Amino acid sequence: QEQLVESGGGLVQSGGSLRLSCAASGIIFSLYGMAWYRQAPGKQRELVAGITNYGNTNYADSVKGRFTISRDNAKNTVYLQMNSLEPEDTAVYYCNARLRINNLWGQGTQVTVSS
Repeated sequence: QEQLVESGGGLVQSGGSLRLSCAASGIIFSLYGMAWYRQAPGKQRELVAGITNYGNTNYADSVKGRFTISRDNAKNTVYLQMNSLEPEDTAVYYCNARLRINNLWGQGTQVTVSS
């Protein structure tokens, strides 16, 4: 069964750090492009960061220099290291895996940044 399971969310003060993890199962992880999206209350879901199966990365302008996406193909896991968190980063963060027409989503993990 194809599945993505996120972990690592929580409550943190402004300026703090969190690391999100997304463990994949049921897919050939090394072939998939992976990404993190987020959705704040009342807003559309937006791309935060992506990493191709080759390891090329891209970031939303709002998180460049603060967030880092990485992947460990041996562990079938993608990470999002989030530093210098701001209240505007508060959202549900979703993991995404994409390979041609196959597009998978995790259940999401809540990140709350207090001021």
